Amino acid sequence: MTIASPQTGGSFWHYARAVPPTDPAASVCLDVGSTWTKAVLVGADGALTGFAEHPTTTQDVLTGMDAAVRAVSATGSSEAEPELLACSTAGGGLRLAVVGSERLSATEAGHRVACSAGAHVVHVHAGPLEPADVRVLRSARPAVVLLVGGADGDDPTGLLHNAGRLARARIRTPIVLAGNAAGREDALALLRATGRTVVPCDNVLPRRGEVVPGPARAALTELYCRHALGGRGAAVGPRFRKLVRVVTPDAVGHAAAELARICAARVLVVDVGCATTDVHSAEGVDARRTVEGDLGVRAAAGGVLVEGQAEGIVDPVEADLLDPTVARMASEIGYVPRDPGSAAEDRRIAALAAVIAVRRHLRVHHDAGRDVGLVVLSGGVFRQPDRCGGLAAVVRTVRADPVLAPVLDEVPVVVDADFAVVPAGLLAAKGRTRAAESLLRNHLVG
Repeated sequence: MTIASPQTGGSFWHYARAVPPTDPAASVCLDVGSTWTKAVLVGADGALTGFAEHPTTTQDVLTGMDAAVRAVSATGSSEAEPELLACSTAGGGLRLAVVGSERLSATEAGHRVACSAGAHVVHVHAGPLEPADVRVLRSARPAVVLLVGGADGDDPTGLLHNAGRLARARIRTPIVLAGNAAGREDALALLRATGRTVVPCDNVLPRRGEVVPGPARAALTELYCRHALGGRGAAVGPRFRKLVRVVTPDAVGHAAAELARICAARVLVVDVGCATTDVHSAEGVDARRTVEGDLGVRAAAGGVLVEGQAEGIVDPVEADLLDPTVARMASEIGYVPRDPGSAAEDRRIAALAAVIAVRRHLRVHHDAGRDVGLVVLSGGVFRQPDRCGGLAAVVRTVRADPVLAPVLDEVPVVVDADFAVVPAGLLAAKGRTRAAESLLRNHLVG
């Protein structure tokens, strides 16, 4: 598809017509994040010729998209009409609520399932749901509810009660049903009888004291991919869905695959965003991805300190020092550092998010770190002006981590300071591998 000429009134860019798969003079590669919308103008030869960004407009995401496209297109010199390639994670991370029979097991199950599936737990309820409990659940604004309850072989009464209560409640979010086997079919029937969207899977708590998160995590991962695209609403939806067909982690995954092909080695790409941090490992046809919905540099910044202390990489003194900055990041979503000290704190949070995310990735995919040939750190935070060697400090943090050091020994770690990864992934997904390769070679691998 191509983008049409500016229109008078209404939205600025519109889809026009299908074009044959020939290389256009230039492409506008657009990444709609949960906080910032970034646009890059890429020439037919893969050269970066312009960059623009705009705060993601939450009420009408198209407003910010149009502004970014307008700004970056103005930097081009060609009269030919550029092609628009777009991806999005405007929806941010998944807000997960857990409903179970016992608090400790429900909490553990929720966090284990959410880990690496693009979600973070915002509410846990244990015991029979009552009307007041449903109101509290709704106030947490979950995007998904994880319904668990009892080991296989236990009495399913509690699970069925909660399923019935959710079936009658004013909660229309998808439900991942991962309760005990004895009550699963009846609970599924109760929920679907009232039109609820339900994804059934094996019990997360099949035996007392045991958590098996894999099946529910896979279900949550699928739901995350639908949610993250964003752009909902009657006015926004149709045009947004025409413009944006790729979720940003997919674009980054394509870039990781291209990098692996160029380097003829396994590549790790870590994309630190405002609401999530994603890790991709690629080698040949082997591609793997984890998305951490509790790690980021704005909305999910609080999770970085919590998990950093749990992982033993942030001590209490540093946590106290960084806490005011993290609180500001989470409350001022569009916050941009204005001084070297604030920029250094921003990069420190990003470095910690990267370390924790890669640790998790290697745990989930046990051989994903085998014989790594290149690590790429990407994300908007790394485009900040680097006057004091801050990016080198980020690289040192990742390389020196005691868990990652054996995996990354003598492995090059590069920073995507020019914002080349996402555009290259969009180009590769479109079949424009020559431009994608040129972009990656010029800005990342030489």
